Amino acid sequence: MVDGEKDPAPLRLETLLALGLDQRTAENALVNSKVTANLAAVLAEAGITGCDKSVGNLLYAVATKYPNNALVHRPALISYIVSTKIKNPAQLDAALSFLTNTGPESLDIGKFEEACGVGVVVSIEEIQSTVAEVLKENMEAILEQRYHINVGGLCGQVRKRHPWGDAKATKEEIEKKLAEILGPKTEADNVKPVKKKKEKPAKVEEKKVAVATAAPPSEEELNPYTIFPQPVENNKVHTEIFFSDGNIWRAHNTKEILEKHLKATGGKVMTRFPPEPNGYLHIGHAKAMFIDFGLAKERNGHCYLRFDDTNPEAEKKEYIDHIQEIVKWMGWEPYKVTYTSDYFQALYEHAVELIRKGLAYVDHQTAEQIKEYREKKMNSPWRDRPIEESLQLFEDMRRGLIAEGAATLRMKQDMQNDNKNMSDLIAYRIKFTPHPHAGDKWCIYPSYDYAHCMVDSLENITHSLCTLEFDIRRPSYYWLLVALGLYQPHVWEYSRLNISHTMMSKRKLNRLVTEKWVDGWDDPRLLTLAGLRRRGVSANAINSFIRGIGITRSDNSLIRVDRLEYHIREELNKTASRTMVVLHPLKVVITNLEDGKVIDLDGKKWPDAPADEASSYYKVPFSKIIYIEKTDFRVKDSKDYYGLAPGKSALLRYAFPIKCTEVIYGDNPDDIVEIRAEYDPSKTSKPKGVLHWVAQPAPGVDPLKVEIRLFEKLFLSENPAELEDWLGDLNPHSKEVVKDAYAVPSLATAVLGDKFQFERLGYFAVDTDSTPEKLVFNRTVTLRDSYGKAGPK
Repeated sequence: MVDGEKDPAPLRLETLLALGLDQRTAENALVNSKVTANLAAVLAEAGITGCDKSVGNLLYAVATKYPNNALVHRPALISYIVSTKIKNPAQLDAALSFLTNTGPESLDIGKFEEACGVGVVVSIEEIQSTVAEVLKENMEAILEQRYHINVGGLCGQVRKRHPWGDAKATKEEIEKKLAEILGPKTEADNVKPVKKKKEKPAKVEEKKVAVATAAPPSEEELNPYTIFPQPVENNKVHTEIFFSDGNIWRAHNTKEILEKHLKATGGKVMTRFPPEPNGYLHIGHAKAMFIDFGLAKERNGHCYLRFDDTNPEAEKKEYIDHIQEIVKWMGWEPYKVTYTSDYFQALYEHAVELIRKGLAYVDHQTAEQIKEYREKKMNSPWRDRPIEESLQLFEDMRRGLIAEGAATLRMKQDMQNDNKNMSDLIAYRIKFTPHPHAGDKWCIYPSYDYAHCMVDSLENITHSLCTLEFDIRRPSYYWLLVALGLYQPHVWEYSRLNISHTMMSKRKLNRLVTEKWVDGWDDPRLLTLAGLRRRGVSANAINSFIRGIGITRSDNSLIRVDRLEYHIREELNKTASRTMVVLHPLKVVITNLEDGKVIDLDGKKWPDAPADEASSYYKVPFSKIIYIEKTDFRVKDSKDYYGLAPGKSALLRYAFPIKCTEVIYGDNPDDIVEIRAEYDPSKTSKPKGVLHWVAQPAPGVDPLKVEIRLFEKLFLSENPAELEDWLGDLNPHSKEVVKDAYAVPSLATAVLGDKFQFERLGYFAVDTDSTPEKLVFNRTVTLRDSYGKAGPK
């Protein structure tokens, strides 16, 4: 509301009912003076006295939830609601989250509309299709629980994929489909499930003592590893391998094989973290580490760091060194560091054994021919060549007597199998490329499908843990071990980690780096672990985020990056000391402070710091010339604005109230070069607004100059991996560099590894580009988020 307008008229019950509010909500609003005042202001800005129920409820939500730091943008939000561009609670929640993070800064309409789904239409056909998918995924639970199934949970799964879809239509479609699947309700369906009552402890005749009720354990405190069996139980059937001729292999360890394994390991859990050294690790690998290393640690076992180095063309020592260093940074200690190439001789000998058993052959088909024959379920012309011939050709391959691409060794599995991973997979191919670890000893290299399961067996791995896309490779994994009579680890797949607004494909990450779309593997905009660390994120925050997600097979959905940011804020709020920096300085001259005078004030490093400890404070000089943010001053004032304006006062954090007395303009009316103000040394005035600021530490000496790098999401879309032109989705504003920000003098001693909360701006960390002449800070994360309001889920 601008100056000169009248205060909104007091609200009456009839007014609220005309908005479509129910009687009880309206009555409760009228007895709450704060809600009433906010609602009156909202209606005045909307310019309406009555409206549709859906619009009214959204306006009521604005009155009760709107963030105070962004009041300047409330009229814009209201116009979107009244025009029904924002028409449901999900859109409104997204809008409020966006505005909270924007604060009083100028509103980017494009980003705002994208953030809250303006113009996005989800058809009933899309809802129906997604409901069908969700019900199919949950069919086992539906058939078991019938009408006691949690419909809200099913709706939530649909909502994750269509956040702007009609919630009512979704619920109706789910209930309709459940009725079709389950038929009429039975008597058992109508009986409410009985909740088990907790046993009451026996009464103890003692003096009553007030004891606080312990909160239930958080998801971080629960043990996520209880789902895994013990090594001694590894004699059960792992999987059934079905052949097209009706034959079935039931993969399991015999008593003798298991006993030999347990003797070799002492019955300990043995896991492995097996990255391919063809790039830097990303946050998806953090989940793999949490599961692989975490299970071994929880069971007092061992975890190998094993480099899956079967492709010498893509591997570099740089990547090997990085992986070892980042694993340690993440808090994990490998039992041993091994390489698949350590086992090349043993793998070769097993390949010869496979040929002798008639279960492998040398093939001369090209890659295109192999693909074509697989699609047609046709055997290779060389599939049934004599064993001795394949043995000799494989030896020729090993000695480098056959040209690269002219031959491969293939496993003789089942070309007619419906599972393409049983279609005679390649075991060895020829590559005349020196190996970064094994040197030039070999010119034939094993494939992942051949080597992975074999090395798992050779290292006596008890639990071979991998992501769900490897589920269809289970038959080929166990086929090879059964064929050779080797020990079989317990294979278990978990959902891979997919996070919004980023890219998790190593191939695409490599392209972003090599084509210089980003500033290297450790660019803070990437969710590589090196990028996160450079941005100022700790390993503890990452592991807390991973633990909160869990390690089950069931959820392979897109995790919003806000969830990661929640865990980052939770830690930084406790560990990052407070200080003040001004990004875009506006000069303020304190006219009633004598020239040359500098007052040393105390700024608090921590909100609840002990007042009697000197280490709780840092020095903040207050002098005749100070600097505030340009966005904290405006020429035209309003009641909902708490910054500085002509004739208006604001409080300087840790200092004094100041009142603007004069505005000095440059060559045009929009160019404000200086503000004149008077300070209140008695602090008797009590303005509402509180500003961060920086002063000249001495007359004529500029404050400490620092460079600030502000980061936004790297991609505009939630899931850029789905886009054909994914590079076209890169956010052009993902990085903003502020070269001449001003900081308080105490920041001059900051070093790499230091993290701070710049008051009102966010959490920041010292960047590796810092020099003694100029410090560089990366914004790790902003101060506010919407995810934390509801808590982690």
